[in-house]
Amino acid sequence: MKRTGMLLALVFLMATVFAAMNPVASQAKTVFVTIGTGGITGVYYPTGGAICKMINDKRDQYGIRCTVEATGGSVFNINAVLAGDLEFGIAQSDRQYQAVKGEAEWKDKGPQKDLRAVFSLHPEAVTLVAAEDAGIKTIADLKGKRVNIGNPGSGQLQNSIDVLEAFGISWEKDIKAEQAKAAEAPGLLQDGRIDAFFYTVGHPSGAIKEATAGHRKVRFVPIEGPPIDALIKKYPYYAKAMIPIAMYEGAANKENVPTVGVKATFVTSAKTPDDVVYAIVKEIFDNLDSFKTLHPAYEVLTTSNMLEGLSAPFHPGAEKYFKEKALLK
Repeated sequence: MKRTGMLLALVFLMATVFAAMNPVASQAKTVFVTIGTGGITGVYYPTGGAICKMINDKRDQYGIRCTVEATGGSVFNINAVLAGDLEFGIAQSDRQYQAVKGEAEWKDKGPQKDLRAVFSLHPEAVTLVAAEDAGIKTIADLKGKRVNIGNPGSGQLQNSIDVLEAFGISWEKDIKAEQAKAAEAPGLLQDGRIDAFFYTVGHPSGAIKEATAGHRKVRFVPIEGPPIDALIKKYPYYAKAMIPIAMYEGAANKENVPTVGVKATFVTSAKTPDDVVYAIVKEIFDNLDSFKTLHPAYEVLTTSNMLEGLSAPFHPGAEKYFKEKALLK
């Protein structure tokens, strides 16, 4: 009996030491988290998958099981995170700003005070793709055309409206607006059912590659000039961007295309446990070089620019890591 008691005491001591050395791994049970993304042909979906892959590869260490859900996009993700239906979501920086301020879709609800920023991701360009045979080479040429501006619940819908209004074009009166999901737009364009579509996305994009690889020749329409300068001044979450034409050999353009853009951001709720957020931030930032190899859109990421474009307060779990690494004061 005495020997058995000593063995039990030794086992308990070892377990206590291990728990003290690695508190995340000592969780009594696995924590399940889901990341809301976007359509499977965009960059949000593989981004969620890349984050989950890195976390799941170290499930024994972190005690976290991560899954990805394809969703309608930014607005859906923010609302689902705040409702507790998702633990994390990817959302455009402008949508994060509007939720925090109680604007746009959140005008009636007011400021979303429980929304928390984790980090930002790749830049996203407002991309306008048009069929060559539709004669669309400028924003003004969209008048009277059939244009997909994005589905309700997506971030790109408001971007499309903002750009059109900046050029004095009403989406309700001056164009024949469609509101299909981004993943459906390339097929609609190639089938001749629309003349052009907007898509706010990181490049390269599977949907844009699909559009430029079809039998119907397409081009990127530049979004630039004084109207865009005024738009950026009015809405500071916008910034000038560029579409790298080398990524789309099938496009009619020969040079990079100027446009405007936002950033993709990773958000959560104030109710998400600090240790879960800390673990995810630590894994991504400690292994950023590995993360950047998972998609070409991540090549421009740095530990500093991943803290830009955020309007919501940092989640305490993320803030703890950033202060440890002197990324925040």
